[in-house]
Amino acid sequence: MAVVPRLATTVACLPSAFPSSHRAMAAASMTRWGRRRRTLARRRGRRPGRGGGVVIVGEFGGQYEEGYEDVHTEIVNYFTYKATHTVLNQLYEMNPPAYTWLYNYVVVNDPKEGKHFLVALAKERQDLAERVMITRLHLYGKWVKKCDHAKMYEKISNENLEIMRQRLMETVAWPTDETNTGDTAK
Repeated sequence: MAVVPRLATTVACLPSAFPSSHRAMAAASMTRWGRRRRTLARRRGRRPGRGGGVVIVGEFGGQYEEGYEDVHTEIVNYFTYKATHTVLNQLYEMNPPAYTWLYNYVVVNDPKEGKHFLVALAKERQDLAERVMITRLHLYGKWVKKCDHAKMYEKISNENLEIMRQRLMETVAWPTDETNTGDTAK
């Protein structure tokens, strides 16, 4: 099981890109959560905000045998994000009103949510949703043709090696010149 530290209930972590109404809703829900936490702590005979320190949650990574559906979902979500930004660039040059609408939509809805983003976009503007979906498929097709799996494996392997080498250099206590010259002088 993975261990995750408890998060502080603050609204300061919300980016300023969120509209003030969203920040207000988040503050209200965090306040409700804080009240709920205090109530639960009293029932258990603890003081609120004390104890625990960590929350045990289910496995994040899973086992090797389980498959890689999470990786597939992340790849699809990334291509949705990439396609949305490609469409935004195209609309900026050719259709400024549609660009403004999609930009404002992206500020409120995260394109990295993939399917949820596109379903909501299709309800609002079917034409833009179709354009993002077609662009996403096109970008994925280009990536598949250009992706060199052996090169990717080598890049990951080299990066792992570099990290381990750097960590080794940080942890090894190298002898200084003073200790070497002091031994030979006697």
